[in-house]
Amino acid sequence: MDFSQKVILGRTGLEVGRLGISSSYGAPATAFEEAFERGCNYFTWGTFIKGDSGEMKKAIRNLISKGKREQLVISVFTYAHDPLLTQYFLKKRLKALGLEYIDILLLGYFPKVPSKRILDGARKLKDNGIVNHLGISGHNRKMFQDLKNIPDIDVFHIRYNAAHRGAEQDIFPFYTYHDRPGMVSFTATRWKKLLNPRYMPNDEKPLKPSDCYRYVLSNSSIDICMMGVKTISQMRENLALMELGPLSKEEIKRVEYIGQYVYNH
Repeated sequence: MDFSQKVILGRTGLEVGRLGISSSYGAPATAFEEAFERGCNYFTWGTFIKGDSGEMKKAIRNLISKGKREQLVISVFTYAHDPLLTQYFLKKRLKALGLEYIDILLLGYFPKVPSKRILDGARKLKDNGIVNHLGISGHNRKMFQDLKNIPDIDVFHIRYNAAHRGAEQDIFPFYTYHDRPGMVSFTATRWKKLLNPRYMPNDEKPLKPSDCYRYVLSNSSIDICMMGVKTISQMRENLALMELGPLSKEEIKRVEYIGQYVYNH
């Protein structure tokens, strides 16, 4: 099986491509649109508090004008941690994108389960029809275990890469049932440390971005691996991996060896 085939994002029922695209790395609108045509339809706007999301906004508006809205899965981050501010910023983004609703509102980043006030505020936006699903992002793996008792959090954004594999013990085993949350990974390159010759064992060449993305997607617990690109050439290089499929056992062993070394050092 290659990675060009779409999957269902957990209990959301949304059909998504295996590579997701973050907005804040500077890629031009044409890169986002080309990725969409290649099957990458999970767009996350506002991945960082800072950063220009204008090009993704342009791409989304262009795709909507071509009648592609129902094929897009648009997730928007909120960092406000306040229901009124979240509502204010979300409505501004809906207006900027020319949308009546978003598919997923992502609460980020949280070190523990959000308060009832925050969750109830997000649920109100869902009840009002401007949000279809709720998601959450964080680094604390224990939090994701605790979220098992909150069934209306439909999407998890988790850190998972060759240097940070704790989710294999602390998250994935808790969500093996059919009606599970969608799993989206971020930091596949460990903030580029896995690509940097300075951090490699003496006998190894650094990994390529495609190695990192393929490693993450080789884990059947992951639905989407997020990527961030600056140029259309980087986007095309990443898209090329979609026909390659999972890494071999030997390749996984090498990637994990490098990942463990990077983690230890």
